[in-house]
Amino acid sequence: MGQADWARDLAKQLLAAPLPRRWAHTQGVAARAETLAPILGEEADLLTASAWLHDIGYSPELVDTGFHPLDGARYLRDVHQADDQLTRLVAHHSCAVYEATERGLLDALSEEFDRERPELVEALTYCDMTTSPDGLVLDVDARLAEIHSRYGSEHLVSRSITNATLCITSAVRAVESALSNELRKYDS
Repeated sequence: MGQADWARDLAKQLLAAPLPRRWAHTQGVAARAETLAPILGEEADLLTASAWLHDIGYSPELVDTGFHPLDGARYLRDVHQADDQLTRLVAHHSCAVYEATERGLLDALSEEFDRERPELVEALTYCDMTTSPDGLVLDVDARLAEIHSRYGSEHLVSRSITNATLCITSAVRAVESALSNELRKYDS
């Protein structure tokens, strides 16, 4: 069983029954990750595994700090002794440092989990931020608007997303550019 298969099974166990909409989102994010194989090569399985696991920190079984990237990454590290790259991707997905700052958890996040290579973090951010809560593909601007409407303008998640918008949109654009360049290679 590959890392992505293990991750899918674990995410399903933690999310499917208690959080079916989060599970639908997770399935969509993982499907997006699989489309990035042409630009990720050997790291495609790692990215897909991180896509399956990026939101497990929302599971009622895992909530500790209330900051899902940190709760999920700690669980993977402490309970499953998961791969360091995988835990770092979960910990830092979708420009998590902005929400960590809002929650007063930046030091904990930074001290416990080093940042992962930008290309991989951007790829996971792309997958997450172009997938709706129901697992459907949408553009990054629609996804950001959806998050704001779901939480309301004064919620710390909305404030974090506002502060992270440039980081998120830059990551999405970088991946879109890499995909476009890869497609051009085959069209030539």
